[in-house]
Amino acid sequence: MKRFTKLSLALSLLVLTLLGCSGSGKGDSVEEASQPASGAESKGTIAISVLTSSNPYFNVITENLRSEAKKHGYEVLAMSGDKDVAKQQNQVKDFIVKQVSAIVLCPCDSKSIGPAIQEANEAGIPVFTADIACSAPGAKVVSHIATDNLGGGRVAGEAMIEALGEAGGKVIVLDFKSAESCLLRVQGFKEIISAYNAKNPDSKIDIVMELPGEGAKDRSLKATEDAIQAHSDLVGIFAINDLSALGARAALEKAGIADQVKIIGFDGQPEGKQAIKDGKIYADPVQFPDLIGRKTMETILAYLKGEEIEPVILIPTQLYRQSDGLADPELN
Repeated sequence: MKRFTKLSLALSLLVLTLLGCSGSGKGDSVEEASQPASGAESKGTIAISVLTSSNPYFNVITENLRSEAKKHGYEVLAMSGDKDVAKQQNQVKDFIVKQVSAIVLCPCDSKSIGPAIQEANEAGIPVFTADIACSAPGAKVVSHIATDNLGGGRVAGEAMIEALGEAGGKVIVLDFKSAESCLLRVQGFKEIISAYNAKNPDSKIDIVMELPGEGAKDRSLKATEDAIQAHSDLVGIFAINDLSALGARAALEKAGIADQVKIIGFDGQPEGKQAIKDGKIYADPVQFPDLIGRKTMETILAYLKGEEIEPVILIPTQLYRQSDGLADPELN
């Protein structure tokens, strides 16, 4: 009897130890698969490959899609393309081999991802894009769920006009040409600036350079340094995301002209919002990646049920200024 009791106690301790090591799952990396709710039979797997897991924005999309999928009994296989379209193409091939129920892509290159999507089309697996669209001809995407990037770019243009007042002056754009979403942001920004210049020839805003910030701090810092050397009288920068905006700010501080230049970013990530509150960035058209993630999964579910799906679902931005940052309870 004593031997049995000792054995039972040992087994109990072993079980508790294993449970303690398993964790809650909240810290899963973007390259791990998630399971449906405990005890539920999986209805299938939704695969997602994002542009990069180094940008928190895409992790928010993934985690909200994952949470919504779990509620409805689907597993999620999440991968990062790491801004490498060849790597992302191979990930799509792997998704096809695994016979997933649907594929979600935030393309690393809006055009070059086309052949991989066509392979999924031929395999009968529906493809959806989130945040970044596919612009490749012949590649069939069921639905694109994203920020209204063209509209957001227009909001950014209006914010730049507001920031510079009647003075006008020289501005640069830090772009990311391989992402369709960023091309739309720049297009919208230029539309508003062009319209303003036509009405205000004496206080024109002159876009003197468009440089490849590539959505990264380091690249944007270097690009801004190059711009400062060419135009020491720079007064404004439009950066296509917060990481680019923060890289630009670092370059301005290094050059000692941070107070001279107004920065308009894009995204509304926590770090970007904090910089707006601190007066380092003037404003951001804010995106809602949590809503994009949930809406993408809702759209997949509707499609799998045979419902009619809108080919494009756009979510408007909202301009976030310093006053919003000062009133934001989530910031320091």
